Amino acid sequence: MPERRARSAVATRAAILDAARARFGTNGYERTTMRAVASDVGVDPALVVRYFTNKESLFAEAAEFELHLPDLRDVPVRELATVLMPRFFAVWENDGAFLPLLRAAASSPRAAEAMLQVFARQVAPALAAVAADHADERAALVGSQVLGLAFSRYVLRVPPLADMTHEQLMRWVGPVLEYYLTTEPQ
Repeated sequence: MPERRARSAVATRAAILDAARARFGTNGYERTTMRAVASDVGVDPALVVRYFTNKESLFAEAAEFELHLPDLRDVPVRELATVLMPRFFAVWENDGAFLPLLRAAASSPRAAEAMLQVFARQVAPALAAVAADHADERAALVGSQVLGLAFSRYVLRVPPLADMTHEQLMRWVGPVLEYYLTTEPQ
């Protein structure tokens, strides 16, 4: 008789979220089905419904991620990139939610809205603490820079961006972030 694996609700739920992130990232919100996610995990679709109720709830949870940005108020302007960029790299490279959400945001209004919510809740308030003035505009410019960099490096894999080290990228991008946050618009 084959040995039965112990079932773990926590592990199954995590596997469903991982599969959902992959599906949403590849297929977008509209073309992803709960049935396909269940199939990817090898579970009955009813189990996905049991854990997440509907596709919107599944997407909302799959799209959640935390940047864990530090308090920037006491960070000297010249050190902003060296403080911020490692956090961004960690999310881009180690958080299973970010890249699928970034891919999906390009074609899905729901994913784009989820990305905007992360920006509004986490990035804009952190950057407002160091913005010289026009905090919303400055935060949006920084967001455009880092999201463009993430999309170019990790989704499109644009050379040489995809091959640059973290340190190289910080040297190139750091002055741009400082400029956006501190220079008076003309």
